[in-house]
Amino acid sequence: MSQSIIMQLAKDAFTVTMLTAAPLLLASVVVGVCIAILQAATQIQEMTLTFVPKVLAIGIIGAIFGPWMLDNLMVYTTNLLASLPAYAR
Repeated sequence: MSQSIIMQLAKDAFTVTMLTAAPLLLASVVVGVCIAILQAATQIQEMTLTFVPKVLAIGIIGAIFGPWMLDNLMVYTTNLLASLPAYAR
């Protein structure tokens, strides 16, 4: 296996990982910032206040984008397993 093949596999794995995690991470960041602004404006410093909205947002985004994320993972895994014989040379 050459160095270029390994680098391509690593790049593809990193790309799929970022695409899969991006919707959940972005939802968590947006909700966290909104709650932080609300806490700063009202001076409510309750640490557990951010937990429930983040969990709800991640659950909703996971339900909406879940099939798309699973499809990305399935396509990547199928392509990787189909190309394994070519990498074994």
